[in-house]
Amino acid sequence: MRAICGAVITAGALIGLGLTAVGIGMRYQLYMDREEVGSSTLRYVSLKHLDTPMLIVLTTLVIAALIGLGIAFVGLAYHHHRRHHEMLHLHGGTLPPSEHRVPV
Repeated sequence: MRAICGAVITAGALIGLGLTAVGIGMRYQLYMDREEVGSSTLRYVSLKHLDTPMLIVLTTLVIAALIGLGIAFVGLAYHHHRRHHEMLHLHGGTLPPSEHRVPV
């Protein structure tokens, strides 16, 4: 269940990042410097030139995506750890005395 929650958080953050990218593209599609008006080269908007709300949303969504990925990986690792111990118990193996299953 933890892995699914992490995957849902990550999916929501990635959808939000996609929408943010579309919003940034629409906001800065006509961005160009005054010195290079006649130039045909592509201009990239660096992070320091973004509006503050866009930068806050972008930062928040990147952090949410990283947290969601962390929850998903830790949840999967914990799930596999518990299943491994259940398999050992079913096949006659015993758990070490220091490790007892604590229901969550």
